[in-house]
Amino acid sequence: MNKKVVVNGMELAAYDYEHRYVTKNGKELNEISFKFPVTSEAYHDVAVLLYKDDFQVEVPEANITFEAAIKQYSTSVTNLYEKNQVGEYSLVLEEKAGAAL
Repeated sequence: MNKKVVVNGMELAAYDYEHRYVTKNGKELNEISFKFPVTSEAYHDVAVLLYKDDFQVEVPEANITFEAAIKQYSTSVTNLYEKNQVGEYSLVLEEKAGAAL
């Protein structure tokens, strides 16, 4: 399923999107997993975003908003610094306990 996911103000064209709830320390927390394409032109901005690992997440069409950290992350390529490349990023974001909005 395709969705727009906004992470710290950056819109990501998400696909293979899944939302679920996980229980941690007796609290039910949001968790989303999705994939999104990253071009060599956008690589630097996305890398800077993900290194922060402190996110305000919004999924507007599902009316979901939460503060999150990366639970899992991977990419299909490592050469996005080369021109005209497109990589597939896979990301799992989990709500920070005690940070529900």
